[in-house]
Amino acid sequence: MPKYSTIFRKFLISYLIILIIPSIAGFVSYRTSISVTESISIENSVTQLQRSQEILERRMDEVEGFTRQLALNPDLNKLMNEKKIDDLVNVYGIWSLVRQVTPFSQTNDFLQNYFIYLNNYDVIFTQGSAYFRPEHYYQNFRYNDLTLEQWKSTILDQTHRSEIKPLTPFMSNARQTSVVTYMQSLPLDSFSGSSPATVVVMIDEENISSLLAGLEDRYGGWAHISDANGNTVGLRGINEEDARKLTSDSRLLPDKVSQFYNDDLVITIHSKKNGWIYRAGIPKLVLMENANQIKHITWFVTGAALLLGLLVGLLLSYRNSAPINRLLSVMKEQFGKDGVAVRNEYDFLQGNFSNIITSNRLLENELKRQLPLVRDGFLKRLIAGEFQTVDEITAAAVQADTRFDSSEGFVGILQINGYSGMDSVEILNELYAARLILKQNLSELDGQLHMTDLGSDRIVIILTALTEEQGCESAKERMNDTLEKLSDMVYSEYKISITAAFGGSFFAMIDVSHSYEQAKQTMEYAEYNSKKSIIWFNGSRLETATYYYPMDIEQRLISTIRAGDPEEARRMVLSVMEKNMENHQLSAEMKQQLVGELKGTLLKLLDQKAFMESELLHALKNQIISIQASNAISVIQDEILAIVDALCGVINSKKNHAHIQMVEEIKQFIAEAYSDSELTLYRIAEKVERPEKYISQLFKEVTDTNVSDYLEMIRIEKASDLLKSNACTVDEIAARVGYNSSHSFRRAFKRVMGVAPSSYRQSIKI
Repeated sequence: MPKYSTIFRKFLISYLIILIIPSIAGFVSYRTSISVTESISIENSVTQLQRSQEILERRMDEVEGFTRQLALNPDLNKLMNEKKIDDLVNVYGIWSLVRQVTPFSQTNDFLQNYFIYLNNYDVIFTQGSAYFRPEHYYQNFRYNDLTLEQWKSTILDQTHRSEIKPLTPFMSNARQTSVVTYMQSLPLDSFSGSSPATVVVMIDEENISSLLAGLEDRYGGWAHISDANGNTVGLRGINEEDARKLTSDSRLLPDKVSQFYNDDLVITIHSKKNGWIYRAGIPKLVLMENANQIKHITWFVTGAALLLGLLVGLLLSYRNSAPINRLLSVMKEQFGKDGVAVRNEYDFLQGNFSNIITSNRLLENELKRQLPLVRDGFLKRLIAGEFQTVDEITAAAVQADTRFDSSEGFVGILQINGYSGMDSVEILNELYAARLILKQNLSELDGQLHMTDLGSDRIVIILTALTEEQGCESAKERMNDTLEKLSDMVYSEYKISITAAFGGSFFAMIDVSHSYEQAKQTMEYAEYNSKKSIIWFNGSRLETATYYYPMDIEQRLISTIRAGDPEEARRMVLSVMEKNMENHQLSAEMKQQLVGELKGTLLKLLDQKAFMESELLHALKNQIISIQASNAISVIQDEILAIVDALCGVINSKKNHAHIQMVEEIKQFIAEAYSDSELTLYRIAEKVERPEKYISQLFKEVTDTNVSDYLEMIRIEKASDLLKSNACTVDEIAARVGYNSSHSFRRAFKRVMGVAPSSYRQSIKI
């Protein structure tokens, strides 16, 4: 018995309770199968009837449209209005009209058998032929219940207005059939007596019945269409006598859509357009047959679901309880609460998780409370030049929740005047209040400024351009306007007088400390000349006889080259050379000392282990020593830049070699432990003793593949080797290559190989 088997039993009982639902659903499905089948059959039959109705009415509309087109035909109107002279007939006009109407029969099967009768010429013409004696037409096409005279009097000699003759036996070229006849006199405004022309369309019963074939084919039932007077228009699966009995039976309610009649379910719909009645019948045996099929399927599915559900319940109970059991073990091991009496395992977990969440919230609140101090510390480190690279500044800024709009700007010092040399408690409190007032007003005037205190009477301001495109000049104008407003505001309300000194512009955050040093020089210049206004470094430079190469710049240059960052190292060298060429007038002695200092910096780097082991050591040393101070500054600059590039190249070569070795170590560990389902990025990082994020980025840079993708590829390769033999099943292979479930293994295999494991095994056999 497992140590925490109670969790397994709780999961299993919950799954067994859920399994009762399919049984109840099966019983309810069986009880409702008949009614559901009946309602579906009714709905389908109504839909089928409505579709047949729509098609039939659309075809009849096309027939009516055909007669209207004929009424507008100029050639036919000309023939209708001609007067017959003796026995002369406009044969050309008739044959021309025959050619015009012939194509209509090719687009509508309801127009396959029609004729047009011209009263003035006593001529009947159809598609492709003309009869100059109606008797000749009657010999080939006639109604069984009409003689020649009756046919002439009722069809040819009367006026018709969209009349429909019900289904009537008809002889067509010695073939017996039944037709529905549509008759229309021309012109359309003919009312009484004989009309100039008559269009008669005989619609074959088979064309109408074909629209009802779906009901008979689908259910083995029947269908019947009758007009408003009860005359048959079309039928399918039932003879006319039975259809008449059914229509006249009082038990069949004419207005009810669905009802049982004898052994059939009868569906009835009415056409609002012409009053026709559409009926369809479905045998009860068909309904019960479908219901019995549903019954058998329902019980089969229910039984299979119970059996499969029981197996799945056992599997899921084990899978879901195992992680909780492992978590309980870890929690009890970490918190040492094996002997603590709790109601159940979930209470134990809830209590510990609650403590963890509470501690996390307390830590989060403490971090928020400390955030202003962290931000202030970050700004102080930034102006002091303690950061070695831009990446360090970026990471520290994120940690301090500080954002700079751009990497260009100025550093300024804001000094409160009138308190020099005063350090009593009252004065310090007053200065604290004055600094707070200044910072609050500055934040209101320009929310993009970053400020930190410098001593008791000074505030350091870091001003950046709003965008990279605007540049430093725009930031300088913005700062001038802000400080003028601030100076007027604090003096008028609090009698606080200030002096602002700004250093030169910086173009990268790593140079903020240089601008700060220049701001301090500018403040010294302001104090020396008793200036109390806004002073910028460019307008206050003091004469100097020394070169520019401070110690912090040297240390940062050494650190940058050690990091293998050639771009940043080149930028720092160019900055030093630019400041010495533009801001200082160096004598020959100062130039020689500057070059000596730079050469000394580069020679210091050669003492490092990375360079001592390099084959380029002696060549680099000779190259450094050969730099001559007598050369032009531009030549010296190019020589130093070339050496810097070479030094960074050596570092990066060593670094790349170390990175490749670490990646190979990771690959070796994955090859050994791929079968462990608990193998994660954390485990790999623990093995190589590096942070998770570091090895993830390193592996991606070296191999262009994520660690997780590489692990999956190794597992699938091992699985494909195992699939080549029949020694193991797919489930066993999934467990052997490190997958917790065969389902996740199948998905991963198909994602990598493009086929399922079973299909892959079969393709190998072939």
